[in-house]
Amino acid sequence: MTILTTIFYFVITILIIVLVHELGHFLAAKLSGMRVDRFSIGFPPRLFGKKIGDTDYCISLLPIGGYVKIAGMIDESMDTDFLQKEPQPWEFRSKPVKNRIFVIVAGVIMNILLSIIIFWGIKYFQTETLWKTTTIGVVTKGSTAEKVGFKSFDKILSVNNKEIQTWNQVESQIFISQITDNVNVKVERNNEIVEIIIPKNTIKETDNQFIFYPKDITVKILGVQKGSPAEISGIKKDDIIKSVNNTPINFNSEVIKIIQENAGKEIPIVLQRDNKEIELKVTPDKDTKMIGIQLNNFYFGPKEERKLGIFESFVAGIKLAVNTTYMFFKSIWYIIEGKVEFSKAIGGPIKIAELASQSADLGAYSFFSFIGMLSLTLAIINILPFPALDGGHLVFLIYEGIFKKEFPVKARLILQQVGFYLLLIFMIFVIYKDIFR
Repeated sequence: MTILTTIFYFVITILIIVLVHELGHFLAAKLSGMRVDRFSIGFPPRLFGKKIGDTDYCISLLPIGGYVKIAGMIDESMDTDFLQKEPQPWEFRSKPVKNRIFVIVAGVIMNILLSIIIFWGIKYFQTETLWKTTTIGVVTKGSTAEKVGFKSFDKILSVNNKEIQTWNQVESQIFISQITDNVNVKVERNNEIVEIIIPKNTIKETDNQFIFYPKDITVKILGVQKGSPAEISGIKKDDIIKSVNNTPINFNSEVIKIIQENAGKEIPIVLQRDNKEIELKVTPDKDTKMIGIQLNNFYFGPKEERKLGIFESFVAGIKLAVNTTYMFFKSIWYIIEGKVEFSKAIGGPIKIAELASQSADLGAYSFFSFIGMLSLTLAIINILPFPALDGGHLVFLIYEGIFKKEFPVKARLILQQVGFYLLLIFMIFVIYKDIFR
């Protein structure tokens, strides 16, 4: 049943993302007066479909993408027979460069719009909880936060001279500001005002210790994956983690670190459930180094719930899309620097299926958030200037627009063939890593 569920959510995820992307190309082509010969979900061979008008709407065998075949366009099929004839009014090649660019980027635009709409909806329907405190809880010894000068129970007053009233402002102001400049933080410590300078770009995504947490915090389990070591050991949703492997827990990052360090070993975990403490034993998976839980820091101090309006939630959705894009490129940079292992950072169809199923287990918000992030990621990848991707086609069109002549057909075919086979090799490599992960 678990395999069927995983396959189901994988199909739904890919269907939504691919359908939206290809619909972008299709609608743009139709609006530009181009004939669309085929609209396919999946790559050949063709399984079944129906021809309506000039277009063959079909489902193909390989569920890892899709394509729209537009008359008069050199695409991945490498079909060039039409070049022996005079350009026809309904063909891609007969339209102005601006129209062709519109068709090429329409798929990416649709994926970006899908992400923004999903993020917008999540921000609108979810209730935002404001943590009404600016007092730091425990600052971990040896952490980056301690090194720059923060201490436990500091009360943060301002960030770059902007008054801070909630913990939500603490996290967003410090993290965003330090990306581009040094950050000046004023704190109250033992009835004195202390100034702390956080150097530019000090906080890294891989540094789980810097973004400290307020006092009145516990670590709560938000979800337990079916069939996981956590479920087998008896861990349940809403349990509060008190200690792991005899180490008291203050933050969720501490739980993750201890679990990863004890992969394959049975360790004790103390939980609070219904105001009672219970001790269980759990063995983190040797390969994934996880026990199959979603956890977060749960704040039990003073708080205020606020529901964002239609326009506020739209702005929040845009910000989430921008942050997701930033995180994507930052992750790529970490791979280049060697901070993250390439084979572990890249996932194929099997990994996507697992993540889709896991996110669905955690609820509708989690599942749609995953779709939004994946849609945005695929949009970014697709627009990269690589032959056989939309970005590669865009480069050829920009060349034509600048030099007022078409990019040499033979050179274009060679580049697209090389790009296609490199992508194919890369895909085989990713699937191989997926299988033997």
